[in-house]
Parts: sequence; structure tokens; C-alpha cells
Amino acid sequence: MDDSVARRLRPFGTTIFTEMSALAQRTGALNLGQGFPDEDGPAELVEAAAAAMRAGRNQYAPLAGVPELRRAVAAHQRRRYGLEVDPDAGVQVTFGATEAIAAALLGLLEPGEAVVALEPTYDSYGAAVAMAGGILRPVTLHAPEFALDLERLEAAAAGARILLLNTPHNPTGRVLTQAELEGVARICREHDLIAITDEVYEQLVYDDAVHVPLATLPGMAERTLTISSAGKAFSFTGWKIGWCSGPPRLVAAARAAKQFMTFAGGTPLQHAVAHGLDHAERLTTPLAAQLQANRDALADGLTSAGFALSRRSAGTYFLNADAAPLGVTDAAAWCRELPHRAGVVAIPASAFHASPDSAPTLVRFAFCKSPQTIAAAVERLQRLRGAG
Repeated sequence: MDDSVARRLRPFGTTIFTEMSALAQRTGALNLGQGFPDEDGPAELVEAAAAAMRAGRNQYAPLAGVPELRRAVAAHQRRRYGLEVDPDAGVQVTFGATEAIAAALLGLLEPGEAVVALEPTYDSYGAAVAMAGGILRPVTLHAPEFALDLERLEAAAAGARILLLNTPHNPTGRVLTQAELEGVARICREHDLIAITDEVYEQLVYDDAVHVPLATLPGMAERTLTISSAGKAFSFTGWKIGWCSGPPRLVAAARAAKQFMTFAGGTPLQHAVAHGLDHAERLTTPLAAQLQANRDALADGLTSAGFALSRRSAGTYFLNADAAPLGVTDAAAWCRELPHRAGVVAIPASAFHASPDSAPTLVRFAFCKSPQTIAAAVERLQRLRGAG
């Protein structure tokens, strides 16, 4: 039997994000699909990267990452969350969070073992589990509230090896509550699960939402590998600087896989991100405020354009809206027509589900764009409604 990685990855094909971004380029549509800003982040990070280049920091970084960034990650975890992390053995720098997730799964998962993840899932999760030879067990967060059903999570956890937890959650915008996290932690302890937590939107929460890392709960620090990224925190998604941190035994497993993937890179950018993390609160607070304003403008605009919104995102770059009131029955087909009809790109929520029949009328919009882009997209969508 052909059990190649290529065969296991065949169901994933080309991601819809690649398809829709290419469609945006061909049609000149406003891209509210893929989650990247259309404006750069803080200028001082660009200057820090340029200064590192001029200082000759342009060769291979150590496998684990430049010491300055590893120390900055450890200091950030201590300062913000009270987590003690060894900057040498407990931090691994990666090419973005996506590589950190893949390396962690490749390093920690044996073929045939199960990984539990919340569905809708970020698109790389299923592919990374497949590359590691694992089995993905999704636990669905159902619209409109996207609440976590702990009973279903516990049933899925039986006999599993890893919980892959994403909060703040893409694509729903949910930030798990303290009560939900306590239930998750109990299930991890009782079922002896390793937790891999995707926390790339940790800095970007809104209103009264609070991000609580799973590793801070009792009995979780020793079994949790925490993943984050500079791309989302500082609006430099193209830099692809991420990291994982936690117990040395878990970090070592990810490092063992990562060394044969990309080894090391982005050396001057790592130095710039170290500066960013050392000043994270000052640099990310204005960004979060702007994103919250963008969210509100987009939510109001989508409502006036005829979409149904049950809740506003508590975090991330994304807002989910129900297109059913517009007569939409197949959001995937509708999203493929939208660039031609309205000059706007969005992503069907079904792209984040194992079953294409899930969330058939939900659409994900990204609000990590300039206020001008948001306003122009809303105007186009409103005209679409008027045109029937």
C-alpha cells in the first residue's frame, strides 16, 4: 500500500487562501480573505532589522535561534504571564508559527496516534498531523456562539496523544474563557495529553476579553508547548519569525524535527523581533486598538449590507458573518463569485472544516486592513445588496 506523505497530503490540495489571494490579484479585488495587513507594523522594528543587517548579523543563526530573541521570549513569558522558561533549553525559534506547529507534531507524534483540535481549524493543522502520520480528531465549535463543548472534548481525548489548542481562535474570533480553559486543563491532566497551544493572536484581544495561556493553569506548564509569532503581534507576517517555548523535553522534540526542515534563518529579523518583544506592550497596544476599531467598522458595515452577525470577535484578525439573509446557500461558491461581482475577497468558513457541508453559509472576513480598505470593501458589499 502506498503510505507516502504525498498520498496523506492529497486531500488538502492547494489551500483556498492561495486560490482566493490569486483571484484578488487577477481581479483587483480588495482582499479581506487572507490574514495579512496592508500596512507595515512599527517603523522601529524595520530600523532594528536594518541595523542588524548593517552590523553584519546576516549569517546562520544558531539552530535554537539568536540568544537575544530566546531571552526576549523567556522574559515576555515571565513578565506577561508569570511563566518561567529556560531561554536556552526551553525556547526554539522557527520560520513562523506554522513551522513550529509542524515541527512539534513531527517531533512528538508517533504514526497512528491521535491529535485533538478545535474545529474549525487553521488549515495547516490537518496537513501537519497527516505529515506526522497522525489522526486528527476535530471537536466542533458550533455557530453562532462557538462555545466549547467539554463533554465532546473529553470523548475525543480518550486514547489521544496531543491536544492542539488555538486561542484566540482562528477563524471564529473566540477567546476561550477561564472556565473553558480549566475544563481543558482537567481533561489534559486526566488523559495525560501533551498540549500544543497556538497563541499567535495573544496580543490581539478586544473589549473585556483576556488571553490566558493554558500553560498557566495548574499542572499544565510541564505538559504544554506554547507557540507564538511576531507576524501577527507586530504586523510583519512576511518576516515569518515564530517560536515555541516550554519544558525542555518538549522543545527538544520540536528542535529535533526543525533542524532538518530549515535549520535557521532570518537572522537580522530575529534581532528585530527581540527588540519588539522587549517592548511588546507599548508596540502592540495601539495595534490592538486600531484592529478593534476596524472590527467594529466592518461589523457595522456587514450588518448594513444584510449579513447576520451573532457576535463580534473577541480576538484575532477575523470576523464571521452569515450570508444566508442574502439568499446564499453555498458560501464557497458565493465567495468564488464575489471578487467578480463586488470586487471583494472573503473565505468560506467551510474551508476550516473537515466536512464541506459544515457552516454552509458562514463567511470569514479579515479586518487587519487599513480603515480605508475596510470602508471601501463595505461600500462595495452594500452596493452588491442593492443590486440584488
